[in-house]
Amino acid sequence: IDNFSQELTPFKGFTLPGGHVVISQCHICRTVCRRAERRILTANEQFDVPEGVMRYINRLSDLLYTLSRWSGSKMGVEEKLWVK
Repeated sequence: IDNFSQELTPFKGFTLPGGHVVISQCHICRTVCRRAERRILTANEQFDVPEGVMRYINRLSDLLYTLSRWSGSKMGVEEKLWVK
């Protein structure tokens, strides 16, 4: 994540998916990952889920977001930022 991020323009905000199928696929995978994260939290209420599982799934979500941004930059796709 750090290596990919070094090549990106830093910002604090959110990007909208789209611009290329690869970017959209990264966002879809991230959505599935975040859903799994929520279900793991729910499961943790009844079962003892190891801390490493939550840390891993959260980092996976971060990686997928970073890969979507990085892929777009490599393909020359302009990022669309979400504005309130």
